[in-house]
Amino acid sequence: MEKKHTVSIWYVLIGIWVVLIIQSYIASMLAVKTIPYSQFMNSLKQGKVTEIAISQGEIQGKMKNAQGALEDFKTVRVDPELSKVLEQYNVTFKGKIESTFLKDIISWVLPVFIFVGIWYLLMKRMAGKQPGFMSLGKNKAKIYMEDELKVRFTDVAGVDEAKQELEEVIDFLKNPGKFGELGGRIPKGILLVGPPGTGKTLLAKAVAGESGVPFFSMSGSDFVEMFVGLGAARVRDLFVQAKEKAPCIIFIDEVDALGKARGLGGMTGGHDEREQTLNQLLAEMDGFDPKVGVILMAATNRPEILDPALLRPGRFDRHVLVDRPDKVGREEILRVHLRNIKTESDINVESLAAMTPGMVGADLANLVNEAALLAVRQGKKLVGMPEFQEAVERIIGGLEKKNRLINKDEREIVAHHEMGHAIVAMSLPGTDPVQKISIVPRGIAALGYTMQVPTDDRFLMRKTELLNKIATLLGGRAAEEIVFGDISTGAHNDLSRATDIAKSMIKEYGMSSSLGQVYLAHDRRSQYLDLGLQEAGDYSELTSQAIDGEIRQIITGQYKVASDILKEKRDTLVKGARLLLEKEKIDRGEIEALMEATRA
Repeated sequence: MEKKHTVSIWYVLIGIWVVLIIQSYIASMLAVKTIPYSQFMNSLKQGKVTEIAISQGEIQGKMKNAQGALEDFKTVRVDPELSKVLEQYNVTFKGKIESTFLKDIISWVLPVFIFVGIWYLLMKRMAGKQPGFMSLGKNKAKIYMEDELKVRFTDVAGVDEAKQELEEVIDFLKNPGKFGELGGRIPKGILLVGPPGTGKTLLAKAVAGESGVPFFSMSGSDFVEMFVGLGAARVRDLFVQAKEKAPCIIFIDEVDALGKARGLGGMTGGHDEREQTLNQLLAEMDGFDPKVGVILMAATNRPEILDPALLRPGRFDRHVLVDRPDKVGREEILRVHLRNIKTESDINVESLAAMTPGMVGADLANLVNEAALLAVRQGKKLVGMPEFQEAVERIIGGLEKKNRLINKDEREIVAHHEMGHAIVAMSLPGTDPVQKISIVPRGIAALGYTMQVPTDDRFLMRKTELLNKIATLLGGRAAEEIVFGDISTGAHNDLSRATDIAKSMIKEYGMSSSLGQVYLAHDRRSQYLDLGLQEAGDYSELTSQAIDGEIRQIITGQYKVASDILKEKRDTLVKGARLLLEKEKIDRGEIEALMEATRA
């Protein structure tokens, strides 16, 4: 057993006191004797003074004592005129130097204290903003203790499958011995994969909250710095702290900033530092014992660029997909966010979920907040369904620009354009129902819009449905040409979307009769984050010309479909445009009534 030594504070104080006594004794032994100035004058007249050194206020020198030996002396100078008068009356007199010890101490010590105080306050204030030089290698993780985490699984909705995957992690953190009985081990690392805003970070916090363990939260970019070796030092420090607080959860958000595949991005210094940090993370994940109770969780929306060594079994063993919620999931998410605001009793959550296909949790949270802000702006005490509908339109189409002045001719073009979209959509099978038409400008460039809301979440689309979607997009341009005999620039977004669909049909879905069932879109776009980056295909120039011809043929054919429908229903197009010019907005019921009236 190691022997521990303790030192009493009294021993230290006694030692300091003895040192001071010895120092005082030695100083008194070596001190120069101070004599009055009158004694100095008498000794001078008696010839005892052998040598002196005169300064402005003091005289130092040597004089003979009674035994004839020389000894040092010093005296304070006195005014010569005054000394003569005093000497006549046989008065003992001496000079006295005013003590400036306190002033000297204050003049030296006070600036030091002020400087140290200012430095301390600055360091204390900067400590929360950026680490000092001595703490550069410390990890910058934000640590949530178990009593600080208020997030639970009831706060996370729309990701039921992901929650089920993580329930056994919670069980392990609560009862680690249960898994060791059968020889099993919990996964060392769990990678949450999914599009931005789906709730990956919230899900990780909920796991820590349900488990009742500390939660280390850090971003992948916090590890990599301009100084070489800091990232690796922070990784080491993070795992050391985590082991001290085990069981706990380490969560690294945006891990692709740290774990990008090695060998990509050139040979730069920052690249080498990132690789060094990644190597340290791999070593730490190999080194720590899963029985300790440290669970490493990470999140990314770009799993395809992560290093394979990071994804192998033994490191990030389990990959949990946190995908976009379906209609039922969106309902659950909306109900969670609706708990925080005051709403009217007739809120149709199912209808709201149907109006928001493709939206993730962050989008739905923003939707609820926008509806609440609209209600406050209108002076309402409760948030109603109109505010939610307006919030959906605002998110999809942008801010309504009622003050944007549009001349009469342009308004007529926009009205016929939007009615063209709506009539073609309602005339073809398999298209999304038209919910609303508006010619009020929205966003940056939209002078009007036709809102189509799908009835169900779709994961597959047939070829006829894609063709009908293209025809609907081209309906606005066809309406302009039929009514005005001319076309405008308002269809540029429609043409872009229609061309993209036709291009995907040919290059990705194999829906070309001449090219056959061949995949020709050799792109490296992320499954979850569309970067728009695409390489040239590895096919011949002849195939490229055939692809262009097929795309042009699809667009031309569907434009003819849209034109034929609108020529047949020209009266409906004109009446609908007139109604739209009058009211600026018409809803689904009015559109259906208009179609029925013209059909009769």
